[in-house]
Amino acid sequence: MIDLHTHTTFSDGELIPAELIRRAKVAGYRAIAITDHADASNISLILDNVRRLTGPYAHYFDMEVLAGVELTHVPPALMADFVQMARDAGAQIVVCHGETVVEPVAQGTNLAAIEARVDVLAHPGLITEVEVKLAAEYGVALEITTRRGHSYANGHVAALARRFGAKLVIDNDAHAPGDLVSRDLRHKVGMGAGLTQEEIAQATMNAWAIVERCRGGR
Repeated sequence: MIDLHTHTTFSDGELIPAELIRRAKVAGYRAIAITDHADASNISLILDNVRRLTGPYAHYFDMEVLAGVELTHVPPALMADFVQMARDAGAQIVVCHGETVVEPVAQGTNLAAIEARVDVLAHPGLITEVEVKLAAEYGVALEITTRRGHSYANGHVAALARRFGAKLVIDNDAHAPGDLVSRDLRHKVGMGAGLTQEEIAQATMNAWAIVERCRGGR
């Protein structure tokens, strides 16, 4: 299993990075990305500190760990600048907090994130056909999430991704130990979103491709 969307005490998560990594390893994950909520005020703070762990000590974890951020409630007009800011600060992966149906995310966030070429658009809610087509063209992965609330639109995201050939990944948006779901529950969430067995397997391959692309930088 791979989770490209997790949080630690550097934003609203419960665990420090080392414990999150260890718990993910024990839960059966082979790779995770630490992607704490970020804007211009804390991008450098998050990445400077997380990379102190994932850089020199990465080989001790016996799993792939990416240091990144989840750009959250960023004004759409600033998205491209903030994505570049994150990459310049050393983010191996950039996730954007998409237009989930359970939070007041600014309209236009999904499109701005896709145009800025984030790696993963998290819980994109009622994403439009135009946006999904563009995500497919730009290689931006759309997230199927196991997190309550954010998962309400999973079926919509899955159906449009299939229709227009956009890449999917399955993530937990983990904030606490219990959010690191089992392989069985992850599979059931995928099936509940309308994905086939083959599409669930492809989502894992998509996530691995992102890990491979991002772990050495860009």
